[in-house]
Amino acid sequence: MQPVDIVPIPGPRAEAAAPPCLVVEVPHGADRSADFHRLAGLLRGPLPADLIDFFHVNTDVGAWALGVRVAERVVAARPTRAALALRCRVPRTFVDCNRVLDAKAAAEVTPGLHGYIRDPADKALLIDLHRRYQRAVAQAITRVCGAGGLALLPHSYAPRSVDLTGTEDDLPALLRGAWAPGTAETWPLRASVDLITETPEGLDQAIPGAAAALTAGFGALGLDVAVNGTYTLHPATWAAAHAARWPGRTLCLELRRDLLVEAWTPFAEMQPDPTAIDRLAAPVAAFLDEALRARGL
Repeated sequence: MQPVDIVPIPGPRAEAAAPPCLVVEVPHGADRSADFHRLAGLLRGPLPADLIDFFHVNTDVGAWALGVRVAERVVAARPTRAALALRCRVPRTFVDCNRVLDAKAAAEVTPGLHGYIRDPADKALLIDLHRRYQRAVAQAITRVCGAGGLALLPHSYAPRSVDLTGTEDDLPALLRGAWAPGTAETWPLRASVDLITETPEGLDQAIPGAAAALTAGFGALGLDVAVNGTYTLHPATWAAAHAARWPGRTLCLELRRDLLVEAWTPFAEMQPDPTAIDRLAAPVAAFLDEALRARGL
C-alpha cells in the first residue's frame, strides 16, 4: 500500500523542470470509505464495531479538494509557477500521520496510534506507513521551502466541538450519542475558519501577515475567523515540526467541514461541494499569491 499521492500542479506556462513554489500537504486526506476499507482489510487484529462511524465523523473531508483548488488558483495567478500537492491515503482512524508518534499527545489532540490497535503486526504496518508518508512529506517541504517557497497545511473539522467520556473502543457509540438529533445542537459551534499560527507558548510561526489578511478575506465572505481558537501548533503534531523548521513559510488552518461539503452527514461519506470549495479557496490563494510575489516567486 502506498501511503501518499504526490500530484504536480503546473501552471499553463510553467516549464517542465520548473521547481514548485508551493507545496500543499493534506495529512488527513484519506476521506473516502474505500480508504478505510482498504487499510482495514490489511489488519489482522479485531477492531471496534462500527469503527467506520468514527472514520466518517473525524475525517477531513474537503481539505484535499480545497488544497488542490488553492494551488490551481495560485499557479493561474502567475502561469509560469508550479505547485505540488501531497495527499495521505492512510486513514487517521488507524494511525494519524499528522502526529509525532514518539511525542506525548496533549488532551486536545487525538493520539497518533489508537489504543484499539493491539496486534503487533498491525502496529508495525501502521508505523511503517506513517514513517514512509512523513519521509515523502519532509522531502517535498524541504524541496519547496528550502528554495524559498511556501507550504499550505489545510484541515477540516466537524462543525461542533463534542465532549466524549469513555474508552477508544467505545468511540463509535459515543459519537452516535453525541451527534444524535437534540444533542448535537447543544455542543459549541466552531468558527468557520481557525488559523493555526502559534505555538502553545504564543510564538507565531506562520507566513507573515496571515492572520490579518485571512481574517479580512474570509470576513468579506461573511465568515467568522478564529486565530488559534481550537488548536495551536502543538509539538505532538508534524504541522508544528514543519512550522518550526521553516518559520514564516507555512500556513496551517482548519475550515468547518459543513461549509465545504454538499451535505453534512457525520456517519456517511461526504462529497466536497466544488462551488463552496472554490469560494473558500479564493482568500487563501489570494494571500499566498501575494506572499509568493513578495518573495519574487
